[in-house]
Amino acid sequence: MDRIIYTAMSGANAAASRQAVLANNLANVSTNGFRAELSAYRAVPLRGEGATTRVFALEAPSGHLDNPGAAMRTDRSLDAMTTGNAWFAAQGLDGTEGYTRNGHFEVSPEGTLVTGNGLPALAADGAPITVPTGATLSIGSDGSVSAKVGNQPANTIGRLKMVTPTADDPLRRGEDGLFRAASGDPLDNDAAARLQVGVLEGSNVNPIEAMVGMIQTARQFEAQMRLLQTAESNDRSAGQLLGLQG
Repeated sequence: MDRIIYTAMSGANAAASRQAVLANNLANVSTNGFRAELSAYRAVPLRGEGATTRVFALEAPSGHLDNPGAAMRTDRSLDAMTTGNAWFAAQGLDGTEGYTRNGHFEVSPEGTLVTGNGLPALAADGAPITVPTGATLSIGSDGSVSAKVGNQPANTIGRLKMVTPTADDPLRRGEDGLFRAASGDPLDNDAAARLQVGVLEGSNVNPIEAMVGMIQTARQFEAQMRLLQTAESNDRSAGQLLGLQG
C-alpha cells in the first residue's frame, strides 16, 4: 500500500484538530474574558529507511491571543474589569490557584464570593472571601470588597487578588479554562493593579475570522481525504495490472 496514505492521514488529523480549536473559539465568542486559543501546523520529517522525502503534519497549540476583549458596561456593582494585563485569582476545582479575566462576581448560597462559573474568588492573601449574611457588596477600584449590613457602616471584608504575569513566567491555559503560571507556582498579588467597576470584558474572539478559518480548514481536510481516495484507486489499478496473465 502506498505510504502516501500515512502522510495524508496526518494532514487530515491535523486539520481536524485545527477545526476543533476554531469551533471552541467560536462557541465562546460571548464568554466574558475568554481568550482565543491559537494553534499552528508543524511539519515533522519522517525518519526511516530511504530518503526523508515525506513529512507528517501535526497541529500544535501555540498559546492564546492576549489582546483584551471589548469593554461592556453593565453598571452592576459586582461586575469588574481589570485594567492593563492584570488577572483575577480564583480557586479551581482541583484546589489550585488559577486566573481569569471574567469579572462577573456573585455570592454563593454558602456565603462565599464566587466567579460567574461558581469558583471561589480569592483575596490578596490567597483565601476565599466570606460574605456576611444579608450584606450588600461593593467593589472599589483597587479591588477592595466592602459589605454593608442594614444601616451599619460598610466594612472592608477583603481585597480581590489581582496578578500581572511577566514575560519570564507567562500564563498557560488549563483544561478547566483557568490560566496558570508556566512555572506552576501561584503569582504574587499586584498591589498596583486596578479595575473598573460596572464593566465586563468580552471575548477577544473575532467571529468572522473564526468562521473563515473553519471554512479554510474544512477544505484542507477534504483535500487530504481526496489524497486517500486517490491512493486507494492507484492501489486498486496496480492490483489489477499485477493480476493480468500475459
